[in-house]
Amino acid sequence: MKILLIHGLSRTPLSLVGLEWYLQQKGAETEQFGYLAFAETFEKIVKRLREHLQNLGHQGAYGVVAHSLGGLLMRAALGISSLERPQHIVMLGTPNQPPRLARYAWRVPPFQWWTGQCGFNLTNPAFFSSLPKLDSPYTIVAGTGGLRGFWNPFGDEPNDGIVAVSETRLREQELIIELPVTHTFMMNDRRVQKTVAQALCLAEPGVRV
Repeated sequence: MKILLIHGLSRTPLSLVGLEWYLQQKGAETEQFGYLAFAETFEKIVKRLREHLQNLGHQGAYGVVAHSLGGLLMRAALGISSLERPQHIVMLGTPNQPPRLARYAWRVPPFQWWTGQCGFNLTNPAFFSSLPKLDSPYTIVAGTGGLRGFWNPFGDEPNDGIVAVSETRLREQELIIELPVTHTFMMNDRRVQKTVAQALCLAEPGVRV
């Protein structure tokens, strides 16, 4: 099974190289999808991703691993019925609910310029309401390595420093795998990597799947 990796906001495919190598050692064939939020609209990125998913579907079974905003791009891209669905989707720290920190970040002009429409969408509840639900099996991995306290925007709520565990929830009642990692580098943590491989049902190193 081929695995497509999608990075998060303000990151590049390089951020997923460690996870990609780990999955390759487990026998997976991998591809990466890259984008630049400051240079493309959300819709343009989604259009390119949809075409990429369409090509993957024509080749056979595939899975998706998406970090942060990558999960929202994937959800938007899968919003048409003609696409072949992934066998399984893993979302790493994806804010499936409006993340509270985005409202604060959007007040800072450099963040507005650097993240463009993608950044604005994170502040907009209507955007989240418009995203389609997933009809493929999926796994949500959320970090709990962020700080807590009365002075913190998250209060005593478990979070990864950027996204609260509750903000990763796609449905009211569902299992979320919580690991003591932080948002930006969670994909490099071996516990996260093992969780991803298990969710995708990958074999032991050297065994092709």
